[in-house]
Amino acid sequence: MRTSRRRLLALLVGGALAAGLSVTAVPSPAGASPAQPSYRPVIFVHGSAGSASQFQTQAKRLASNGYPIDIIEAHEYDSPNVATILPQIYAGLDARISRLLAATGADGVDLLGHSLGTFVVQGYLTSSPARAARVAHYVNLDGRTAASPPGGVPTLAIWGEGDPARAIVGARNVHFPDQSHTQTVSSRESFDEIFRFLRGAAPRTTQIVPQILGTARVSGRAVLFPSNAGVTDATLEVWPVNPLTGGRLTHRPAHRVPLTGDGSFGPFPVLATARYEFAVVRAGAATHHFYFAPFLRSDSFVRLLTSPPGEGLGALVDTSDRHTALTIQRQKEWWGDQGEAGDKLWINGRSVLNAANTPRAKRAIAIFAFDDGSDRVTDLSAPLPEFFAQTFITGMDVFIPAAPAHLGLVSIAVGHRGGGLDVLTVPNWRSSEHRVTVNVDDA
Repeated sequence: MRTSRRRLLALLVGGALAAGLSVTAVPSPAGASPAQPSYRPVIFVHGSAGSASQFQTQAKRLASNGYPIDIIEAHEYDSPNVATILPQIYAGLDARISRLLAATGADGVDLLGHSLGTFVVQGYLTSSPARAARVAHYVNLDGRTAASPPGGVPTLAIWGEGDPARAIVGARNVHFPDQSHTQTVSSRESFDEIFRFLRGAAPRTTQIVPQILGTARVSGRAVLFPSNAGVTDATLEVWPVNPLTGGRLTHRPAHRVPLTGDGSFGPFPVLATARYEFAVVRAGAATHHFYFAPFLRSDSFVRLLTSPPGEGLGALVDTSDRHTALTIQRQKEWWGDQGEAGDKLWINGRSVLNAANTPRAKRAIAIFAFDDGSDRVTDLSAPLPEFFAQTFITGMDVFIPAAPAHLGLVSIAVGHRGGGLDVLTVPNWRSSEHRVTVNVDDA
């Protein structure tokens, strides 16, 4: 929940004034019908250990500027095994592009890659002139350099902190030296450059315009981290929750569906300004609860990242009836060593970020916080090594009481670098039977 009432009111008023943005078209290319403007499909290809989540905010910004949500997609793959599955990834991209072009009648798609995704996309574009011919624009996000635009496709290259000499020769190269690796995907500044490049004009807004009237629709996938394989043999429950406490408002979920195949779910109707809990329920395993800030508008990029029961990172979390285990994630790196220029994170009033567990160089976007050793003692002097060793992840020993069982609260407050304060509250579920993931807005 935003702590500033004035900021929320400004969003609502701005949304009312700009309500037409969700239905009013961005100016079309010459020759297109004014009544039915042309939008090329947009496909995002994530990086190592990534998913559609990295592009979730930008997808909603595109929709806030007139893009139909159903032509914005992500191409997900098993990044740890990328070297052995490139032919399958390319074939999947072929099929996705063919489907989108047939559905829209567009002359090509706009393709974006981040980090390892730039290796995938550059290889795809240079593998075949026929493939490159179906791509109208390519956006290279903080990844590989190149001696020329891949496949001859018009290219925008966006670079974050690091070597300022990085470039794709012959492309438009934009540098944001104060932005971190994932931040270059999700930031407003990056969106402004992407939109100008794809549409040839400035966006009307870099905000996510709330859907004040009507019902938003939310869909996505429950996936195993980091392979992006779908969660199967599970049930997804969607609960409306109290915006102040995170507690469930009803005795039955608003939606309950089986998860099979690739883990897809929805679309579900939701209130755009309300909060929801998504619970992945598996027989004989801990229930995994996911909490979000209000979606504000329709969203097809929701990802519920979990582990197979007893495997993966979930197996490294110490559990007990006495403490809650949290994962807090944001598509913007946590900086705990930058003083006032960094981020702040409080769990139940305790400041938990520091130079040891979230140095800027770690590029952590996910934080595992739980009572290491189940000893009821918090120790923030060093990160938990099993988690700190993982890409884009850190871990910390924080005792978060879970008694009385899920009747108490866990308060999470985030002071974003650059300004803004978010507060979300969730139930203190017992880690012996539950996991909790809190998704913090990156904007």
